[in-house]
Amino acid sequence: MALPHLRLSSFLIHSSIIQLRPLTPFLTPIFTRHASHATEGRANGAKQGPGKRLGAKKGASELVVPGNIIFRQRGTHWFPGENCDMGRDHTIYATQKGYVTYYKDPHKHPDRKYIGVVFERGMKLPTSPHAPRRRRLGLVGREMSTSTPTPVEQEVTEQDSPVEGAEAKKTYVALKAKKQKEAIPPHQDMVTGHGYVYREANWSIGRAAERAGVKVREFDPRDRFMAWRKRAARQREARERRVVRGNRKKK
Repeated sequence: MALPHLRLSSFLIHSSIIQLRPLTPFLTPIFTRHASHATEGRANGAKQGPGKRLGAKKGASELVVPGNIIFRQRGTHWFPGENCDMGRDHTIYATQKGYVTYYKDPHKHPDRKYIGVVFERGMKLPTSPHAPRRRRLGLVGREMSTSTPTPVEQEVTEQDSPVEGAEAKKTYVALKAKKQKEAIPPHQDMVTGHGYVYREANWSIGRAAERAGVKVREFDPRDRFMAWRKRAARQREARERRVVRGNRKKK
């Protein structure tokens, strides 16, 4: 049998618990999670981004036209030389049509490397400071030929009568024109291809066999034997290529 004072104490404890029960949600501790990685400042700086495709875009002795980019760089590893200029991002580009050359010029600077453009393939830079300046109009100076007169010209000059000399001169001019016409190929349809190189047009290349007199058997879609022979030849060539590739991989 419990004592009276014990009953009283248990009653007081029980009543106090009942009174505090509604307050328990407000007494739970609140935890704050702090950031484990800095989100601003130097922590999130520059990362490994895509490449900027720097370096040489045109090699030595390669043909360029005004505006072609020759070298991309950060800083002045290379300096613009003759017929070249530099952009605000240190890109060196051509200002004249010609051929690229890489060189050093001790007269300007003992250590700097320059990129220039020359008008003729094989020209060397730097040129002498006392040398004549090259023209920038796409024209190149040539020395006049001082060849001896041909026998036909001598015969023309040795004619006694002016009428006979004029006729002989006309004959000589006609023979020379005929010879030049024979030397020139019949197809003169040249187009600008890749790299600013003049080449023969595709339709003219396709008619080369016709000009050479080569006769080819006309295609007949009903000739199945010829189609079978062509297909067999293609399959045989494909098998040979596969064998060659397999041998290379084994090595």
